[in-house]
Amino acid sequence: MPIPSSPTPAPKKLYVKTYGCQMNVYDSERIEDAMRPLGYLSVASPDDADLMVLNTCHIREKAADKVYSELGRLNEIKQARLAAGGDAQIAVAGCVAQAEGPEMIRRQKGVDLVVGPQNYHRMPALLARAAAAGRSVVDTDFAVESKFEALPNRTAVGRGPSAFLTVQEGCDKFCTFCVVPYTRGGEMSRPAARILEEARRLGDEGVRELTLLGQNVNAYHGDGTDRADWGLARLIDGLSAVKGIARIRYMTSHPGDMDDALIAAHRDNPKVMPFLHLPVQSGSDRTLAAMNRKHTAADYLRIIERVRKARPDIALSTDIIVGFPGETEADFEATLALIGDVGYAMAYSFKYSPRPGTPAEGMADQIPEAVKTDRLARVHALLTSQHAAFNAACIGRTLDVLFEKKGRNPGQLIGRSPYLQSVHAEAPERLIGQIVPVAVVSCGLNSLGGTVAAS
Repeated sequence: MPIPSSPTPAPKKLYVKTYGCQMNVYDSERIEDAMRPLGYLSVASPDDADLMVLNTCHIREKAADKVYSELGRLNEIKQARLAAGGDAQIAVAGCVAQAEGPEMIRRQKGVDLVVGPQNYHRMPALLARAAAAGRSVVDTDFAVESKFEALPNRTAVGRGPSAFLTVQEGCDKFCTFCVVPYTRGGEMSRPAARILEEARRLGDEGVRELTLLGQNVNAYHGDGTDRADWGLARLIDGLSAVKGIARIRYMTSHPGDMDDALIAAHRDNPKVMPFLHLPVQSGSDRTLAAMNRKHTAADYLRIIERVRKARPDIALSTDIIVGFPGETEADFEATLALIGDVGYAMAYSFKYSPRPGTPAEGMADQIPEAVKTDRLARVHALLTSQHAAFNAACIGRTLDVLFEKKGRNPGQLIGRSPYLQSVHAEAPERLIGQIVPVAVVSCGLNSLGGTVAAS
């Protein structure tokens, strides 16, 4: 008589909400990788999730308040499931988790786990500990072992032809407005062999474009496969040889680490896309010194000149902070002047907001909110006009577009140009994952429209 087989347990459901930068997007993917061996499948809604994770960012103003508001909503879902005889857990990860620590548990009793950015590989064990003990667990220590070495192999299945790949974490620059050195720790570069191994798996699974990530990605200095110290340019050279990888980008960079070899890579390596995100933050030397940026406006402009000489068609992007403590109208005008001199294809602009524990938080001469709002509007208007002009200049050109997914309209695909613009075109679904010439016929502020060019 045959022995009846045991029923296969139903998969558990994992909901991850990601705040902030591309680094957090990458980390959220790795959280999913860490939980997958335990039978978790990712879902788009928290309503019936067994594990709800908020991967948080501390860069934006009132970031912690937004997280606590969302935690209240998730706790209502959790309590409803408990009342119905089910179970659910809530975890908070990322930079707000690192900064808030035990305070997060005190303010929101429904949280089972608070885990810092360096410890995602511990999440399965930490969640099991929380469940067994019936109490919350906080792990915001900086781990001795690298999370990259401890996490399971990454898969690109279901994630499309473009992928983020973290090569460097942390920061040693200590800009006075920034929490990154305190939440992510000092600069750490992954060994090149590990990066190349991950890239090969991604390439084998259909990834065509890699975006290399780091808080200061161009500060990368990792152990090379030849036992030499590799900078970012040498790493890019190695990644260029990976089968299937046709495009390489990197962000975010610091002007102080923009070396000759990396600039030359933009000139000599056809797989390096003609796009550079290089934050300047301010055009005033006085403000830059107060920010501890370690470069002047003239230094920055010289770098831009060298980059453009190497790659004349390069598109430039930046970050701008307005209303930093002590910023005068003259300082702000210097920022507008620098923006005018450079001419950006796109940019991110922000009002300064104090971050707990940073030197700038206690600086004298904090700028009134109304002044910051006015300056942000003025800088945003200038940057928007430059962005619109760059997109308009693409009309009539034919650009190579990597199609990534279906658009909202039937028969439409969405992809990315070499300059990171979103491009919409009517094209068959079979072209997803392929790089196709597209004749640009229209533009908006945030995208281009085109038609697939004849072969």
